[in-house]
Amino acid sequence: MKKALVIDDTKNIRNLLTTCLEMNNYEVITAKGGEEAVNEFKRQKFDIAFLDIKMPEISGTEVLRQIRSLNINTPVIIMTAFATVKNAVDCTKLGAVAYLQKPFTSEKIKSLLNEIEKDETLITDISGYISYSKKLIKENKLEEALKFLNKALAVKANDGQIYYLIAICYKRMGKEEECRKFYKAAQVFDYK
Repeated sequence: MKKALVIDDTKNIRNLLTTCLEMNNYEVITAKGGEEAVNEFKRQKFDIAFLDIKMPEISGTEVLRQIRSLNINTPVIIMTAFATVKNAVDCTKLGAVAYLQKPFTSEKIKSLLNEIEKDETLITDISGYISYSKKLIKENKLEEALKFLNKALAVKANDGQIYYLIAICYKRMGKEEECRKFYKAAQVFDYK
């Protein structure tokens, strides 16, 4: 059975998510705050985590930062009633896989779980797309490389390497403006 961690300081949210996840065959552990969540991540492995951004003590962004620094790569879904661009960028850079706007329904949770499970099967495809694209770039088949890189980008929009490879394609095609845009995006995701 898959294991999920739900981190939210609001009891009703924890209860709703627990019910939804249990109906989808997850064993659920809950945490009321950031410190408790980090300790749970240290204690055991989770297949997925739902993390509230705005909590007392430690923010969800800080929890995400701490677990990533511990090399814990659990897929994390960020929950928020107060979406901001800065939070979105920060959490995406730290590897959040999705955002869940509060309030939400059990149907939205089920849909999100289905998307994530589908995406997990695409991870191997992404590696394949990137490897094959590198080969195509070496062979100067740039249009074809761009097709594969765009497919990879559609699945994993926070991978700086994909942006970097797209920038290389555009540079070789003489499209300097597009090259600059994608190179800047690669830098946003700390790929140099």
